[in-house]
Amino acid sequence: MTRIADLLAAGRTCSFEFFPPKTDDAARALEKTIAELEVLHPSFVSVTYGAGGSTRERTRDIVIHIERDTGITAMAHLTCVGHTADQLTALLDEYRDAGISNILALAGDPPADAPDELDTGDFTHALELVELIRAHDGFSIGVAAHPEGHPRSPDLDSDRRHLAAKLEAADFAITQFFFEPGPYLSMVEDLAALGCTKPVLPGIMPVTNAGQVARFAQLAGAEFPPHLAARFAEVADDADAVRALGVELATQLCERLLAEGVPGLHFYTLNRSTATREIAANLGLDG
Repeated sequence: MTRIADLLAAGRTCSFEFFPPKTDDAARALEKTIAELEVLHPSFVSVTYGAGGSTRERTRDIVIHIERDTGITAMAHLTCVGHTADQLTALLDEYRDAGISNILALAGDPPADAPDELDTGDFTHALELVELIRAHDGFSIGVAAHPEGHPRSPDLDSDRRHLAAKLEAADFAITQFFFEPGPYLSMVEDLAALGCTKPVLPGIMPVTNAGQVARFAQLAGAEFPPHLAARFAEVADDADAVRALGVELATQLCERLLAEGVPGLHFYTLNRSTATREIAANLGLDG
């Protein structure tokens, strides 16, 4: 079993994120994407977990399939919302028995049709879940980081202190996607000032269609930089130009981050491989 903490200790990583498909056609498309990205020799891949645990079984099945059948190290996302400690413990036992040794511990979001579910279950905060996982020997544990602050944090200072506390108990963090290097670099500096030097992997998601711009910013809890929005607005009627600009800007972001010595790059693929493969080729990571 390969632990992500050990991979990060050995050098820079490159990783990809997928989400559980909802249909047979989507499942076949994901299999194709995994095969296309496998040639890039990812350090690991991760599989998301739906709001309120809505994809619990699908996430589990895909993670175990990737780990067992592709030879790629897989990490499962796991959330607190809507789960009892016994349910979480049973799922951790399943993962351990299946040879999964990496978990991304998240507070999670309630389902859109049940917003009050945030307060259900035995745990509220990711740190509680990290402590539960830590009690199960063998797991390497990641947590989420928000360069511009978690949407539910009262202010940036408390967000950083909470993240530092999570990282003290966990092994590494992966950020929500962001659009310019400044917020990420400031976050790393803030953590260092708090005595936290655990690896924080930047999350990268290229904009590949104009409709994503505002939606991505809302999902990230981040402002889409106006000067970048203006560049996309100039080519909004040309889908190929939008896609090319998204890949170009993501490549430039990665180049800057690599120059700053980031511990790795984590790509949000949206279960498609093309943009990620183009960025990897631009960065010379496909050799």
